[in-house]
Amino acid sequence: MNINSLGILYVVATPIGNLQDISFRALEILKTVDCIVAEDTRHSQSLLQQFSIKTPIMALHEHNERERTAKLLERFQRGESIALISDAGTPLISDPGYYLVHEARAAGVRVVPLPGACAAIAALSVAGLPTDSFIFEGFLPAKSGARLQRLEALRNESRTLVFYEAPHRILELLEAMQTVFGDDRRAVIARELTKLFETITSGPLKDLAAFVAKDANQRRGENVVIVEGVKGVSNEEHEESLRILAILLESLPLKQAVELTTKITGQKKNIIYDLALQMKK
Repeated sequence: MNINSLGILYVVATPIGNLQDISFRALEILKTVDCIVAEDTRHSQSLLQQFSIKTPIMALHEHNERERTAKLLERFQRGESIALISDAGTPLISDPGYYLVHEARAAGVRVVPLPGACAAIAALSVAGLPTDSFIFEGFLPAKSGARLQRLEALRNESRTLVFYEAPHRILELLEAMQTVFGDDRRAVIARELTKLFETITSGPLKDLAAFVAKDANQRRGENVVIVEGVKGVSNEEHEESLRILAILLESLPLKQAVELTTKITGQKKNIIYDLALQMKK
């Protein structure tokens, strides 16, 4: 089939809280497509009702995404256009939709992004931490052991770290970060962005953990947690240390490899030692 006869998949960003953040273009597309697919139709109905959008809507989530995608691909083949939205923000950013987008592109369907709100980017823009280079980690594992393991892997990362966290786990996350990153690593909690009770709080991890533990209101609502990367080590220096350490560990005991890498690179011994332990694992 000629690609021009296929429908279009629009990936539409929606507000993360304040409905006025919807774009004119997004409203036009949502009103004119043949169907809207949403993570939770009940949640999205309030947005559609607010703007008198009567387009048919169906659910697309992790439990039915493969089954629904097959049917949606048939609709694209018939020339229908469909809009993908999530509960809030930009679809696929810690939200369902990857499989649909992947399969649509593989089938030759044109996939069009409609940019808009994204909690991670909104939080970064006001955090006051370096934004020239960052890593988006999304939600960490819910189980404490797996969460600590992932944080350990990020201990010496020099780029700014961006996480999402649910309200009932925010204190556990901050305490785990204290354990791994230390009390004094600077961080920012952006809670309920664009909503009525929005709060943006910054400080050392120990102060943030104490603040959240003391105020129960800070354990309500969705959170973006941004953590400053390790200072004094550029990404290039970090990669060079990894390369040298990997070579030395092939033929030397861990302790000796760490000492030689420290002498060669000039990096702190504890940083090189942590890297060596991660490599051995």
